[in-house]
Amino acid sequence: MSPIHVRGKQGEVAERVLLPGDPGRAEWIAQTFLEEPRLYTSHRGLLGFTGRYRGVPVSVQTTGMGAPSASIVAEELVSLGARVLLRVGTCGAVDEGLSPGDLVIAQGAVPLDGATRQYLEGRPYAPVPDAELFRALWKQAEQRGYPHHVGLVATEDAFYATTPEGAKAWAQFGLLAFEMEASALFLLGKMRKVRAGAILTVSNRIGDPELAPPEVLQEGVRRMVEVALEALLEV
Repeated sequence: MSPIHVRGKQGEVAERVLLPGDPGRAEWIAQTFLEEPRLYTSHRGLLGFTGRYRGVPVSVQTTGMGAPSASIVAEELVSLGARVLLRVGTCGAVDEGLSPGDLVIAQGAVPLDGATRQYLEGRPYAPVPDAELFRALWKQAEQRGYPHHVGLVATEDAFYATTPEGAKAWAQFGLLAFEMEASALFLLGKMRKVRAGAILTVSNRIGDPELAPPEVLQEGVRRMVEVALEALLEV
């Protein structure tokens, strides 16, 4: 029986899965990087593809936006046999040292979202990625010489609620950027005994009226996916 939302079947989802939020980006990743990608689900626009990267089975599964949607997808992927869940998405920079198109490798995620809080039933907790996957991402970014930053991100629910002033307040605690899914994925990785990680592309700084120029953002995304896929081969 297929899960309720990710309408895949046992054997259709690879053990290693990339998790973009955007279905358009999921399709682009599958068509650009995977050999013989095959669509296994399109239910609710949560496009999922499985193909091969350097001969290794890899899936690309849309999560939608936010930790509630991402946690549903993650739970159902695990039930379908996924064992490595790697978020590939965008983030809004807080630290002034970050530039559009730079990569951010999340070392931990401040859980400002409601999904993580509900799973924890209010317990204090510090969501962190799988150590081996984190190390592989950092290694691959360094080897390629791509501009990258390693550290703390925050996972939020309300995209338009964060103000430039609020972002600056978080910067004093070493926060690099805001995004919307990582903390729940990190927590579920620990709860379900699978590897979880996140690598992000800076799309803008918090408070910028527009995103980075399309060509800058697209090159950042290309580098992010390249690093992510190579890291998947190491775990």
